[in-house]
Amino acid sequence: MILAVGVTLWTRAALAASDLATYLPKAQPSDFFANADRFGPPQGDPPIVPVYRGDQLQGFVYLNSDFANSVGYSGKPIHILVGIDSDGIVRGLKLVDHKEPIVLIGIPEPRIVAAMNSLIGKDMRPIAQGAERPPQVDIVSGATVTVLVMSDSVVRSAVRLIRTGRIGGSSATPAAALPPVTKTLDLGKSEIRDWATLVGDGSVRRLHLTIGEVNDAFAKSGNTAAAQNPEAGDAGDTFIDLYVALASAPTIGRSLLGDDGYERLKERLQPGQQAIMIAGDGVYSFKGSAYVRGGIFDRVEILQEGSSTRFRDRNHTRLGALAAAGAPDFREIGLFVTPPEFTLDPTQPWELQLLVQRNVGSRDKAFLTFDLDYNLPDRYLRREQRAVTVPSSAPAPVTQTSVPAAQVSLPADDGEEPLWMRIWRSQPASITITAIALIILTAIFFFQNILVRRPTLYTWVRRGYLAFVLIWLGWYANAQLSVVNVVTFTNALVTGFHWEFFLAAPLIFVLWSATAAALLFWGRGPFCGWLCPFGALQELTNTLAKWLKVPQITVPWGLHERLWPIKYIIFLSLFGLSLYSVALAETFAEVEPFKTAIILKFARSWPFVAYAGGLLFIGLFIERFFCRYLCPLGAALAIPGRIRTFEWLRRWKECGSPCQRCAKECPVQSIHPEGHINVNECIYCMHCQELYYDDQRCPHMIQVRLKREKFQAMSSPSMRAGGAGPKTLITHAGKPVPLPASARAQILTGHPHKGDEHG
Repeated sequence: MILAVGVTLWTRAALAASDLATYLPKAQPSDFFANADRFGPPQGDPPIVPVYRGDQLQGFVYLNSDFANSVGYSGKPIHILVGIDSDGIVRGLKLVDHKEPIVLIGIPEPRIVAAMNSLIGKDMRPIAQGAERPPQVDIVSGATVTVLVMSDSVVRSAVRLIRTGRIGGSSATPAAALPPVTKTLDLGKSEIRDWATLVGDGSVRRLHLTIGEVNDAFAKSGNTAAAQNPEAGDAGDTFIDLYVALASAPTIGRSLLGDDGYERLKERLQPGQQAIMIAGDGVYSFKGSAYVRGGIFDRVEILQEGSSTRFRDRNHTRLGALAAAGAPDFREIGLFVTPPEFTLDPTQPWELQLLVQRNVGSRDKAFLTFDLDYNLPDRYLRREQRAVTVPSSAPAPVTQTSVPAAQVSLPADDGEEPLWMRIWRSQPASITITAIALIILTAIFFFQNILVRRPTLYTWVRRGYLAFVLIWLGWYANAQLSVVNVVTFTNALVTGFHWEFFLAAPLIFVLWSATAAALLFWGRGPFCGWLCPFGALQELTNTLAKWLKVPQITVPWGLHERLWPIKYIIFLSLFGLSLYSVALAETFAEVEPFKTAIILKFARSWPFVAYAGGLLFIGLFIERFFCRYLCPLGAALAIPGRIRTFEWLRRWKECGSPCQRCAKECPVQSIHPEGHINVNECIYCMHCQELYYDDQRCPHMIQVRLKREKFQAMSSPSMRAGGAGPKTLITHAGKPVPLPASARAQILTGHPHKGDEHG
């Protein structure tokens, strides 16, 4: 009994930090090993599950995301169960969960699975030893990034599992005594060198391919369709001229980036991270024309000793030029920082693999890879002699598996910094800019009465802020909130909430925190009217349309009021659908054009582009059409926004009865004819507050101004001194007597003058 309880507690502990227990019930033992009939208890941490046929061990099953990063295009992990035998040979794969939009919408999942099945039967031991390069799976056109991420995660997870010695036997890595000499990167050696010297000694390595060489390579590949579609141009023309350098080496970094650029790089690098400069010229781009913010650079891959990585946008910094004297001008230059899950040893050889693709039909593509080897020159290394003490009575050496500590996926130490903290540390500039923008917006709201009294200044402040939100926050930083965030957050509360998941996206987390706080003060207005990039795009395009004299359509109030509920119906439908399937809800959340217009910047298939473009086109005639009637996120924010504590928008008693000016001029028609502002629909543009203080347009303020001007005229020195103007007189005992100024003021304003209350 005690033993059974102990096993149960151990099993729970082993699975506590893993999702394996969640996804294993979705598979059968026979999915991985023929005739296998049962799973055994999980072993180790991260856990692997033995698979048996009767009492005979067939192999093991593990979850790829437990051993390697598997975050895909969606920004969420792709979970794959991997079956691997005791010799390190992959025997089966099963895709159990993903949120990849390109697969959810458009590309059949079986095509993705079929591409991954080419890994079945691959022996991962030579890859773990560094004797072979990772295998390449068949690329699925339109889902290149997704397939590459899935393949990399399976290969890297298998390699790391083998290197721990848990499978693969003693052949995973040959035994080796502690080397008497160790090499490290010499950080104290730093000098400035010109381009010719850097290229000459191998500090910068080059891969030059001509159009003829690439055409010949495709012809020799055996792909007839690719050979029949050669690259246009002369055979001697440059296809790509690619240069690579380890920029984290002080001399190389200072020479290529300049002193200031290298110092900024040093501040950005975390312990164990390296930086790689890639520069290219020619007709082929190493970044790729389909690259978008939030995606992966799928044309370049870094490989070392069987491990590999591709860079995401957060690892990339665009450079305009190189600082080294004599460096040529390149069409594109990128500075890439290795991700935390990949350890690049700068003292050992590594290689860059360039993926060259060619269209062979309307949707299909052919692919070839070209390698560029890199070995850091010895002048940048420091050698240390390490003593090896062997006791005289030492027994004969026993063969063991030598495991590079930096490349083994082991349980993290309790003091290890969490991943989300490392992500936040890597984005100080973006977080700071966002925080400053939020502080400025808060100041605009708190001091709105001062700003709206100056309509011209306020108009340009608002337009400038919206332009910043669209260009920097939206198109550059991809910080576009979505109803998917609401659905995911709600689902997390039900299924198991973890702050680390939401903290992994710093800007999204900051914006959501600010939006939640703003709901208490101003309702949905701060986000919908100021912080939504797509909302900014709608308003700025409509402003341009008005400037071009595009006629504006005023929706009749009766129809307008009945169109409001549509967005609430959409939101409630998505919310209800998420209770059944979050993935299905995320698919239908494409009713939001945010991903197309902001995240992907219209680099998407035509139905999505046509939908987003159609909404913007309608918005040229009806300002913020999508915000008014269709936005599920606006509806989601409006519901809790009703609990706001303060009322910041001022109204006169004449508003709505009889004055209708604010109601007619409200950009989104959120003011009822009777003068009431519907906070559920208000985007807090403050146009009504401009009118509130404008004594040239607001009827109430016009009356106040006219009374003030009349009083000033009656109180002028000419009137008091008996000037030519008319005088106000009273008669006493048959004699006219001038009326005191205070009495005249009381007649004009309706209020007694100070000191004359009694009279």
